[in-house]
Amino acid sequence: MNVEGSVYLKFIMSTLTTSTIQGVSFESMAATFGTPLYVYDASIMERQVHALRQAFETIRIKYAAKALTNLSVLRFIRQMGVGVDVVSLQEAQLALLAGFRPADILFTPNCVSFEEIVEGVELGLTINLDNLPVLEKFGAKYRSSVPCVLRINPDILAGGNLKISTGHSHSKFGISIHQSDQIRSLVSRYGINLCGLHIHTGSELADLDVFMKMADILFSLAREFTTVKFLDFGGGLKVAYRPDESVTDVAELGRRLSAAFRDFSRKEGRELELWMEPGKYLVSEAGFLLVRTNVIKKTPKVTFVGVDSGLNHLIRPMMYDAYHAIENLSNPQGDLQPYTVVGNVCETDTFAAERPLPEVREGDLLLIRNAGAYGYSMASNYNSRFRPAEVLVINGEAKLIRTRDTLDHLLAGQVDIFK
Repeated sequence: MNVEGSVYLKFIMSTLTTSTIQGVSFESMAATFGTPLYVYDASIMERQVHALRQAFETIRIKYAAKALTNLSVLRFIRQMGVGVDVVSLQEAQLALLAGFRPADILFTPNCVSFEEIVEGVELGLTINLDNLPVLEKFGAKYRSSVPCVLRINPDILAGGNLKISTGHSHSKFGISIHQSDQIRSLVSRYGINLCGLHIHTGSELADLDVFMKMADILFSLAREFTTVKFLDFGGGLKVAYRPDESVTDVAELGRRLSAAFRDFSRKEGRELELWMEPGKYLVSEAGFLLVRTNVIKKTPKVTFVGVDSGLNHLIRPMMYDAYHAIENLSNPQGDLQPYTVVGNVCETDTFAAERPLPEVREGDLLLIRNAGAYGYSMASNYNSRFRPAEVLVINGEAKLIRTRDTLDHLLAGQVDIFK
């Protein structure tokens, strides 16, 4: 690494490094609760909700619970007046336990049995249907007595990673916009009460024109289905994972979509609600994963930093090639060196390859950023290792909101037939 590059990287690292949340140090939390440890900053979630509300003239926010389903996080989000979007009955049950009213819960399952849809209706959830066979069964059973939402696949390829792009023609999600004649036929045949229309094209949408294309599609359908009361643009708002990364311009998005809604209302003489379902946007930057360095392993070509976590705790780098900023909290001013940060499971589980970091020593505490979304919620007990504890920092206090797994967690549900 040349001198200029080293100076630049030192600057980047110095601007990233944070040793505390709301006055509570990461070191103290690691000492109190152990590592690996998920830590969430409630003030950042609050900031993100406020930013959305400031950007739009009117908006109803439904938190995409799959990003992070901890009960205390759900309760905190509910206290901010945010609704919730769930993708399974189990998420719905967690939302109900967290105090959400059934009317505040949008149920958006995919490829589930019709019995699961019926259970959702019985719970009083708002049902979002994403395929024609289920729409037909729903119409035959409920006709106009139970309102529903339709998830439309707009045939738009957008987002940062194909694995999380959900609005293109080969995606399993939604009813294709090219099947709108079949939608009309079923709605007419059964007198289905459509209360909303929904599109979610995937994550990491920085191109605002994608949202405007979605608006054109939804407005066109809403003109035909006069029972529709809201249009839901899903989530996908892009957050920064790298220091210099572009993000969704939420303020400009709010301006453009709010203007489009005003224009629709003026022309149609009818007002529609604007809904969005941010998940990553609300919790990604609020989450941190603390890990402890077990070993520094030097080979002729690579220096590995082996930590006490792995893809069993944060799978995004291996599953999506996702970048997560990493900081050395124990030695932030050390000389920068390239390290490959890896986990401790019997699998290739690389958090970062050849990443410049201040010198890492055995026992150093590392911080992995942007770990709030799809971190713990996608964690597993692979290699029979325990999942981490979770902590929420709120009002300047670090509160334990989930204990670390124990052997009892691994044994729960198992039946030893040879005992």
